Amino acid sequence: MNIDESVFAYKLYEMEEQYGKLQCRIRTCERGGKDKIHSELERAREEYAENSMLLEEKARSCRSPAVARLTQVQLDYRRKVEELKKQVVSDLHSDESSPDEDKSEAGMLYAEFAMDFATLAMQQALISALSALDSQCLPDIDKADNRDNADNSGKADNGRKDYRKEETMICRK
Repeated sequence: MNIDESVFAYKLYEMEEQYGKLQCRIRTCERGGKDKIHSELERAREEYAENSMLLEEKARSCRSPAVARLTQVQLDYRRKVEELKKQVVSDLHSDESSPDEDKSEAGMLYAEFAMDFATLAMQQALISALSALDSQCLPDIDKADNRDNADNSGKADNGRKDYRKEETMICRK
């Protein structure tokens, strides 16, 4: 099975697409002017709002209680973050800084936190995906290799070797 046939192929594609947007937009905006930053920010906010509406609809219309609960957790997280972002500005205030400086510092702090949280979420996604795969009734590749080698009287299974090469290349990326 190659990566395009994996059970997580679409989710991996979505994550790769979002990461590409993140990198491209940040780099473009760091080199661009205020107008570019404002247009990209507006576009990102629109995408975020659209995604939030889709999540809310999913939470309302989902027949699976488990999926509805997981979706609700995502929505609750988004609301909590909005509250936190407002609180961080006042938490950072000092007599030596202006309200605009406080807001700017809070924005930078939250951006760093959001990136750290995204990294943590990727680690959690990896653990969750590997745990899910581990609990599946998949054949043990090493055992299958041993059986194939015994069945083929020492002849190599090129398909399995090609899979392993592809798997190794993907994991190195």
